[in-house]
Formats: sequence, structure tokens, C-alpha cells
Amino acid sequence: MLDHVISGGTIVDGTGQPARRADIGIKDGRIVALTEPGELDEPTARTIDATDLVVTPGFVDPHTHYDAQLYWDPLATPSTWHGVTSVIGGNCGFTLAPLRERDADYTRRMMAQVEGMPLVALEQGLPWKWETFGEYLEGLDGSLAVNAGFMVGHCALRRYVLGEDFGRVSTPEELGQIRQLLRESLAAGGLGLSTTRSTTHVDGDGEPVPSRHASEDEVLALCEVVAEFEGTSLEAIVQGCLSRFDDDEIELLARMSATARRPLNWNVLSVAADDAGKIDHQLQASTRAHELGGRVVALTMPIFADNNMSFLTFCALWLLPGWRDVLAVDVPEKIRRLKDPAVRADLMAKAEPSPLSRLADFGNYLIGDVFSALNEQYRNRRVGDIAAERGEDPFTTIVDIVANDELKTVLWPIPAADTDADWELRRKLWEHEDVLLGGSDAGAHLDRMLGSPYPTRFIADCLRGRQLVPLERAVHLMTDVPARLFGLRDRGRLAPRCFADVVLIDPSTVDATPARIAFDLPGESKRLLADPVGVVRVLVNGQETIVDGEPTGTLPGTVLRSGRDTEGTATSGAA
Repeated sequence: MLDHVISGGTIVDGTGQPARRADIGIKDGRIVALTEPGELDEPTARTIDATDLVVTPGFVDPHTHYDAQLYWDPLATPSTWHGVTSVIGGNCGFTLAPLRERDADYTRRMMAQVEGMPLVALEQGLPWKWETFGEYLEGLDGSLAVNAGFMVGHCALRRYVLGEDFGRVSTPEELGQIRQLLRESLAAGGLGLSTTRSTTHVDGDGEPVPSRHASEDEVLALCEVVAEFEGTSLEAIVQGCLSRFDDDEIELLARMSATARRPLNWNVLSVAADDAGKIDHQLQASTRAHELGGRVVALTMPIFADNNMSFLTFCALWLLPGWRDVLAVDVPEKIRRLKDPAVRADLMAKAEPSPLSRLADFGNYLIGDVFSALNEQYRNRRVGDIAAERGEDPFTTIVDIVANDELKTVLWPIPAADTDADWELRRKLWEHEDVLLGGSDAGAHLDRMLGSPYPTRFIADCLRGRQLVPLERAVHLMTDVPARLFGLRDRGRLAPRCFADVVLIDPSTVDATPARIAFDLPGESKRLLADPVGVVRVLVNGQETIVDGEPTGTLPGTVLRSGRDTEGTATSGAA
């Protein structure tokens, strides 16, 4: 007897093939039949009517930071609300294991700083009882409503071996220990190695995170270990990911992939028609990797993630050169400094040559939530317009407004690169074999950024918005393509023998609501959420986890372990 039959739906199977009406038979967590409507004659315990609905594979998010959140939120919300059934964590060189007990506080503060996870949530929401990477994974076994796999973070490896003395190159003996620790972590199920060399990544003390002190020889030596394990991959962040790679970074990324004989992905490739040459330059890493026998894949988002700023607490503005020194003080002193015209002029001068200089384009900010009567008149208005009315520069205007709120004002940068030419360039880019949709950062920067609803927003755009690609292509790019990159066995497609990770959506309404603020993390910490629209059902391994937008309470997810749940990952591929 079948457990479920999904009948009468329009099947978009993840391969990119044309949609068709069909019935799906599910038994023991897998798809066992895919037939013409009405042809399934095997008895079934339950029939799910999918008439007028589109049925797709569950979406695979290749870049998340759910490493902590899954311990208190088995659904990995809000991703699963939007049809995501498999997530990859442990990115950017950051994982919570391996971990010595003495380093737990350092790790919590580092994650709070570099990935924007509330410190109180990290302190209250996790047991912090594991030591090895395998013990960390075991702590999640049987308690997930989503499939989750994790890279092994270089920072955790170095901190475990070198302790507080990580701010230097490792000795040959220490490198041997780091290599062995990675080997044990991959044997326990780690999906590969992640590392960061970006100067934007600093720990809770404001110092470079551990992996930034590693030599290139150490990085490549760890890639040699990854080569020992099938079904693994690499993920790396270098300084040029946010701007332009230099020649050494292109060579390093390519050599990492070639050494490991595994694909490497990096986050995130930004797109702007007025700087199209940047894309060709960034993809030189992929070209060079192919020359060496490797594969380097760029992640890019198909939507604009919701992204806000605040002068009150840490945000991306701190990453501008010299800005941290001005902003990392108490509120009265920060206001005093920001109101000083000389300080503002100095900050703008330091920001101008930075690849993040767009963050200081304050005229293109919208005023969001305000907290004083004086500021009610500015809610939902563009700072540049307010400044023009006042006859002053936008930086002066925005400082005056946020000072009225004791810096609590929520600020929303207006997305750049939003012309028809920009979107046409993105559409062409999605055809490239070494470009992957993703980069949500879900689980990180929780009160500042929201990229997790990208599957529903992209599908809505494909059906009722710009319509840049057909629905079949959009689904293919978010299911089968990332599943193949990570070698996820029997996932990413609707086909017999595949795991029944399935999403039922209403094509006439599917979308996501605007971002909202919720205080639902441990310690009543704040985060951004967007509710799903038109997501009727989500099944993970054949069991319903979401019905009409509400969780069912079932926990059918699995920890995705390399080898057991993955197969060989290729250094060549086509989207």
C-alpha cells in the first residue's frame, strides 16, 4: 500500500523538462511511481488532491548558517515555509564543531559578531555539549523537519588545535593535527571544507578570525584531505568576493578545487549592467579552475534580499574602513561623534575607495520604523528627498533623524542595479554552467537581512513579474542544480526512487509577504521574517511538514552525511 498519492497536479520535476500533469505515488519516504493522471491503481493510505497546483521538488538552499538555529528550530524557519527541504550549513569557514569546552564562549561571540546571531540566543538555545564534529551532528539526528548537511569550518579546526594562539601560521606538527581533525570530521559526515580569508570577518574581539591566519599551504593541505572523501565539496570566501578578485585569489580558488578534485563555491556574485566587466573578471576563477581540472562556482541571488541597517548596533556599515572606530562606542558618544561635521567628512572620505562604498550612499536609504514623534513625518520616506527639502547633505540628514530615536531608527537601503538591463544580464548569467542560484545566508544576520524567501519570490517573478525564465527553468535552478553540485543522492528531482521532498504551490498566488520583525528567538531576540503565500504543502522524506503554511510537528528530516547521503561531486557540470 502507498503512503500517499499526490494526484492531478502539474508536475515540474526539477530536470528542466516541460511541466506535465501526473500522479505521484509515495512509499517509505520515496517516490515509487510517477504516472499519467488516474493510472495509479495501487491502494493508498491517503490521497492529496493537487488539482490546479504546481508540484515541484523541495528547494535546496546551498548557503545557510542554520548551524545554531536548528538546535531550537527543527524547521529552519522561515526557509521551510518557502519550500526549502534541504539546507547546507557550515559556510564561510564557521561551524560550531569541533569545539573544546574552553572555546565555547569565543565561538559564541565570534558567531554573534561575524554572522549576526544574537548572543543571548546562542547562549540559551544550544546545549554546547559536543566536542567532535560527529557529536555535533548526532545532536541533530532525529530532531529535524528539514534535511541539513554541514561543511567543516576552518576556523573551528584551527581554534581546536591552536587554541588562543591561532593568530599565526601553523607549524608542521600542528598542520598534521588540523589535517587529521578534518579527516575525522569528514569521516563523521562533514560535507567538505569551508574557509574564509576576507578582512570583513572578525571575531568578537574585533580581531581576524582563525582561518585568516592560515597560510595558502595550509589551505591546500586541507584540500588534499577533502580529496580523500567522495561526495564532498569546498566553499571559500576571499576578500575579492565582495569586489574583484586579485590574481592571487583567482589562482588560489582554482588550485583549491583542483587539489581537492572537488567543486568549490563562493558567495556572492553581484550583478550590475554598468559594471558588466566585473562579472567576466570574477568568472576568471572558474576559467582558471577548468584549466587545472577543477571547478569554481559563483553563487548569485535571483531576487533582492531584504536588508536593513541601524546605527545602534553592529551592521555592514562597520565594515567600511575606519567606521568601526567611530561606531563601536556607547550611544551618547556615538551620537556626539556622528554629529561632528569633521568626523562625517572623514568617514565619507574613508568609505569612497572601499568596494562597500555604496553602503554610505545615504540618499538612497528609506526610513523604516521610527521611535519618536519627531520622526513620524519621515517614516517610509527617502533620505535624499528629505535632505533636498532641508538643503543639506544626506549624511547630515540621516544622522539628525537617527539621533532623534537614540539610533534605533530602522534604515532600508534602496536596491541598486534594478533596471531592465541589470535583470537581462542576470538572466544571461543564470545560463552559465559555473553560476548557481543561492546565497540566502539564512540563519545569519537575523535582524538585518532576509534572503530565505528567495524560492517563492523568484517563482512569483517568473510567473507574474519579469518572467525572465520559464517556471521549469526556475525550479531546475533551485532544485536539481544545487543537489548535483553537492552530490545529494536521490534529491532535487521528482522521479521514481528519489526521496519524496515535495512542494505543492498555488501558481496564481505563490509569493512571500514583505519582511516583518519578530521577537521569537531564544531570549526574545529579534529577527526578520516573511510569510509564505500560496505554499500549500511541503513534504520532507514523504511526510508533511507544512500544510497551508502551518507546521505539522513531524520531524522527518535527516542529517545529510557525506558518503552515506552524497555521491561523487563533479568538477565539471552544466546548469
